[in-house]
Amino acid sequence: MPPLDVNWDIPAGKAYEWFVADPASILLIIGVGLAFRWFVVRSIHRLVKRAGNGAVPSVIANTKAGELLADLKSPVSARRQQRAETMGSLLTSVATGTILAVVTVMVLSKLSVDVAPIIASAGIVGIAFGFGAQNLVKDFLSGIFMILEDQYGVGDTVDLGEATGTVEAVGLRVTRLRDVNGTVWYVRNGEILRVGNQSQNWARTVLDVTVTYDADLTQVQEILQQVATSTYEDPRFHDVIIEAPEVWGVERFDKDGVVVRVVLKTAPAQQWLVARAMRQRIKAEFDRAGIKMPTTFPTIHAEGPTP
Repeated sequence: MPPLDVNWDIPAGKAYEWFVADPASILLIIGVGLAFRWFVVRSIHRLVKRAGNGAVPSVIANTKAGELLADLKSPVSARRQQRAETMGSLLTSVATGTILAVVTVMVLSKLSVDVAPIIASAGIVGIAFGFGAQNLVKDFLSGIFMILEDQYGVGDTVDLGEATGTVEAVGLRVTRLRDVNGTVWYVRNGEILRVGNQSQNWARTVLDVTVTYDADLTQVQEILQQVATSTYEDPRFHDVIIEAPEVWGVERFDKDGVVVRVVLKTAPAQQWLVARAMRQRIKAEFDRAGIKMPTTFPTIHAEGPTP
């Protein structure tokens, strides 16, 4: 068998390109990509910190409105920080993925790999993924806007239509809440058409008290005002009831009696605590004043002749 004729002579220019130029270019691409990612992530972290602290824009910082905004002590600062961190995490992931994809394509191009089919395939895969995961994309977009608009946060009591309860976790795809019976509900963000937040900024206790038609309505309203004011001045409710209570007067006439309404503005999610305390105090004061509340007894039907 004749020996194989192998040409081991490699041109100097080709060798320089393989062993020096191409590796140097690849390292440069990777280094620039890492530096650019560091710059982008740092910028995102600075924006997150600024948004979490509630910094006032420099355009209005020196104005009267800027002074008022700077002095504002919002009770939802923790939620604002959580919202900013969530959006920062999302932006960091998106930026990292995008930079990694670009660097990978550029490195493959330097290795003499035809990247045109890869780019075309990525476009086709993206279109197919978009059609096949419409609900997933819808959930993510809805979650992003819910976080940005601060529609609700962890600890809020919300009504999401099919489920009502206290929010335990807010994700980009699913919101988890627990109702009064302890049942945990997982609600997709894309399926939430309306949100009723009962814990944002402040709440209101609305009590409709029914008395018999022969009761003195003036006396009833005076007692309600007295009970509400004493509850408001009670040290135990100092941080719970945030404004002086009001008696709105006669609300309606029911078949059982006259309905009188009293309202108290409370801290978020404290309206039920105030309502329970008010009911107990109103009952005691009505008993002391001899004011009767209507009582409905069951109707008994007896067969046979009337005795």
